[in-house]
Amino acid sequence: MAESWATFGRDLHLDLTGPGGVRAALTRALRDAVRTGRLAPGTRLPSSRSLAADLALARNTVADAYGDLVAEGWLTARQGSGTRVAHRTVPRPGAVRAAPPDRDRRPAYDLRVGTADVSAFPRAAWLAAGRRAISAAPNDAFGYGDPCGHPALRAALADYLARARGVRTDPARIVVCAGFMQGLAVLGRVLRARGVREAGVESYGLWLHRDTLRRAGLRTVPLTVDEHGARTEELAAHKGVRAALLTPAHQYPTGVSLHPDRRAAVVDWASRTGAVIMEDDYDGEFRYDRQPVGALQGLDPEHVVYFGTASKSLAPALRLAWMALPAHLVDEVAEVKGAGEWGTGALEQLTLAEFIASGAYDRHVRAMRLRYRRRRDRLVTALADHAPHIRATGIAAGLHAVLELPPGTEKSAIQAAAWQGLAVEGLDRFRYRPPHTPPHTPPSAPADGPDALVVAYGTPSEHAFPGVLEALLRSLPGPV
Repeated sequence: MAESWATFGRDLHLDLTGPGGVRAALTRALRDAVRTGRLAPGTRLPSSRSLAADLALARNTVADAYGDLVAEGWLTARQGSGTRVAHRTVPRPGAVRAAPPDRDRRPAYDLRVGTADVSAFPRAAWLAAGRRAISAAPNDAFGYGDPCGHPALRAALADYLARARGVRTDPARIVVCAGFMQGLAVLGRVLRARGVREAGVESYGLWLHRDTLRRAGLRTVPLTVDEHGARTEELAAHKGVRAALLTPAHQYPTGVSLHPDRRAAVVDWASRTGAVIMEDDYDGEFRYDRQPVGALQGLDPEHVVYFGTASKSLAPALRLAWMALPAHLVDEVAEVKGAGEWGTGALEQLTLAEFIASGAYDRHVRAMRLRYRRRRDRLVTALADHAPHIRATGIAAGLHAVLELPPGTEKSAIQAAAWQGLAVEGLDRFRYRPPHTPPHTPPSAPADGPDALVVAYGTPSEHAFPGVLEALLRSLPGPV
């Protein structure tokens, strides 16, 4: 049986199962609690009478278990001070041979891209905005609401996006989603119903996005990515492609910006062919070396669908994203979105609307931009001092960097990072693969891509970052 005690204000779960009877099971459970640190050295245990009452056991059973553990050295018992966990010498690091890393064990630090520093979520400011928003909300705000999103948030987003990202839209053309993936899936279904059969995607990107388009019924066609972003001129060679998913401001994950000539070319292609460009602006607010690159949508609002999200600027747990749509897509997207898709909570929407309108969102983004820039600078400086043969690229913006490695060292670097307690991903994981291809099989394009690590320096908490940086440096291969 599994029992717990709650004596002297301390809770402890004990598993009283196994061979040997209740006394042996209690002895094992207490020994295990001491060994694993759940009972720290010096901790005073309940009296045998109190623990027996908590666990519904005979007092003699508990007293005998205590006696066994005192004899073994796990506990100490002195007249007047009760029974306590013994102070024992802790083995020095390295005295016991380290076991190989467990594939299922959670790493100490996760440097995989996709999450911001959630420890910096502005809890107090968010709560204050929530109180103001809920206090002022009309009664109908607590109903099911419009599947396209609450009007207050759509209005706040239209104003903010125009001011901060150069997006040309109005509230009626904004649809709020429960995350970017939902918006992409909804739009994919709308495009498929319109007769679109193929969509261009960047040859580096997140496989989940490609799979979302495929599940919507679209075949994906890779576009080569180089130092100037996606080669959008390749779209003209694919006559069946009538949609393209791009990350123009900060290519995911290589970090380059789409060259102005290619931005103009892809907009011209969409206008000429009637195609739709899906612009994923996942971290557009975080640019460090110059003013943020404006959204591609501003060049042609009738052929570009702009996607934004709160997952990088605030936290993924909010499940808030948005689309700024061309006028001709609004009704169809609203129909699909309202036909059984998960909605986003009205209270979160009202809070974000107030958070933006009050200026708290701008203040938070500015503060996080400064924090992330400092981290980026520390990473670059550390590489220059300790690993000058490794170059960090894609660092003008965003929350991650690409660390270019010596040829043939990507897999060993990932393994070395795992030994240091770090979860990192190699650039290979993001390369385009045909449908139904396992993520770790050799990529189809580009065949001669560089070895590199994609490191999310924005993910760790502020206090953890120095230790994470040291562990990362220990993981990197030496010069060849």
